[in-house]
Amino acid sequence: MSLTDYFKTIPDIAYEGPESDNPFAYKYYNPAEKILGKSMEAWLRYAVCYWHTFRGTGADPFGGATLCRPWEDGTDSVDMAVKRADVVFDFINKLGLKFYCFHDRDVAPEGDTVTQTNKNLWTVAKRFKKNQKATGIDLLWGTANMFSHPRFAQGASTTPNADVYAYCANSVKEMLDVTLELGGQNYVFWGGREGYMSLLNTDIGRELDHLAKFLHMAVDYAKKIGFKGQFLIEPKPCEPTKHQYDFDAQTVIGFLRGAKLHKHFKLNIETNHATLAGHEFVHELEVARVNGMLGSVDANRGDLMNGWDTDQFPNDVKECTHAMLSIIKNKGLGQGGLNFDAKVRRDSTDMEDFFHAHIGGIDVYARALRIAAKVIEDGKLDGMVTDRYSSWDAGVGKDVEKGKHDLVSLQKYILKKGTAAPNQSGKQELFENVFNSYF
Repeated sequence: MSLTDYFKTIPDIAYEGPESDNPFAYKYYNPAEKILGKSMEAWLRYAVCYWHTFRGTGADPFGGATLCRPWEDGTDSVDMAVKRADVVFDFINKLGLKFYCFHDRDVAPEGDTVTQTNKNLWTVAKRFKKNQKATGIDLLWGTANMFSHPRFAQGASTTPNADVYAYCANSVKEMLDVTLELGGQNYVFWGGREGYMSLLNTDIGRELDHLAKFLHMAVDYAKKIGFKGQFLIEPKPCEPTKHQYDFDAQTVIGFLRGAKLHKHFKLNIETNHATLAGHEFVHELEVARVNGMLGSVDANRGDLMNGWDTDQFPNDVKECTHAMLSIIKNKGLGQGGLNFDAKVRRDSTDMEDFFHAHIGGIDVYARALRIAAKVIEDGKLDGMVTDRYSSWDAGVGKDVEKGKHDLVSLQKYILKKGTAAPNQSGKQELFENVFNSYF
């Protein structure tokens, strides 16, 4: 079904196979096709984001808006927000996807009072619920924007202003209520302002304590209202603050464990945030995975020639394949998914460009899933890794892993042996060659 006429010239996007030259078709994403026992749709769980795709303007630090969407009337009214909701569901329907996600301020304007702001949000949420029922499209996750407005300039849940802290509590409470009402499967915390610009005016200990208290309040409230969705935190290293408290996966996991919150949260890993932290994307996935905390992914990329969060659509099949190997080892993303937190370039101004961008991103991950499945099924790389750690599968190594040794017994072992066995070659170049052979 169609709720509007804005995409009537765009065909429904369907799978046509790798030989197709139709720019409005999937070459690799066949939703129902089984890969390693699950459908591609179940592995990938794609979601369209509200903010970049429907609210981004193309503005950058050096120039204003370039993207003019035909349905916009130039206002930030509630009526416009309701109208936009219909367009969003039509767009997702055309792509044949099942999920969307949003911040509160993406979908509804602020009012003159907090009461009016909450009312505006619920007005649009009511339309969402109607559209979800009509289309079968579900909410992957909701979140509160606690970074754009000037009130958050000095932080949100780490602010020195207790009133701003209370304002944030209202925002999260309302969005948890809305997410529950819409059947959202996750709730994300993105700490865009949770950090500092100068240590001269910052009490780190107090700010981190306030952040922990805030997250515990959210956990407690979720239990109170019966919200069963997964809580997620999205690491981000910098931009806008000099230092973010959620710098990378390891930092966030350490914080959550210290605050006794780790049983309640998983991580939403973003490709571009990983690279800004000085890590490969798959490094962040693996750190989250081996700690049992990989929950969801923002599927995008940066540009090595730029030093900021460019949020481009993913197009590197090799990078995405390495990522899919990690996701497969994680047995998928559970309640999470692959959210296209990405935007078309400032000079991509046609409505068709929004479709081409998503089709490309969807296909690159679908192709990556296919290749990663071949790598897993072949078992060669896994076998090479197992062989590299073979000293831990027998003898003293196996006994250490079983907890049968301490420092004294290990000293006795090595003294008796006289010296350590020489290292085997790491064979990095061979590993790289084998991996490249799948492309």
